[in-house]
Amino acid sequence: MKKVIFLAALLVVASINNSFGQTNLKTDPSQLLTLYYDIKDALVSGNANTASAKAEDFVKAINSIDIKAFNEASSEALLKDATHISESKDIKHQREHFAPFSDNMITLAKTVKLSAEPVYQQYCPMKKASWLSSQQAIKNPYYGSAMLTCGSVKATL
Repeated sequence: MKKVIFLAALLVVASINNSFGQTNLKTDPSQLLTLYYDIKDALVSGNANTASAKAEDFVKAINSIDIKAFNEASSEALLKDATHISESKDIKHQREHFAPFSDNMITLAKTVKLSAEPVYQQYCPMKKASWLSSQQAIKNPYYGSAMLTCGSVKATL
């Protein structure tokens, strides 16, 4: 009888640990938007180290997302762009990769609801590139303090 109780307790503990493990391994796709904003904000402030660290967090998050949440091509493109940003400490190089990264995030945001709050698609005419923001006020990640308010809101997603 003791063996049966012990075995039952062991199975309960194993199933609890398994369910907790699965929950932690699956990142909510909306977390990607938050991490994207963190990368954008680091580029706005000209902080290459923070942009690199936040891009590394983005890479970890996208690797833990259930791929069924969005298409595999989008996932791979986002992973590639974020990896380039994470591996560099050169702000100019990071900003170059932020343009295609933003294009892929815009595509994702148009297909998957990433936020209950409005998401603003903004555009820089000097760079001819877009980005996403949680605020309508323009804070340009491509030029930072040199052209902080260059751009306009093109859409609300």
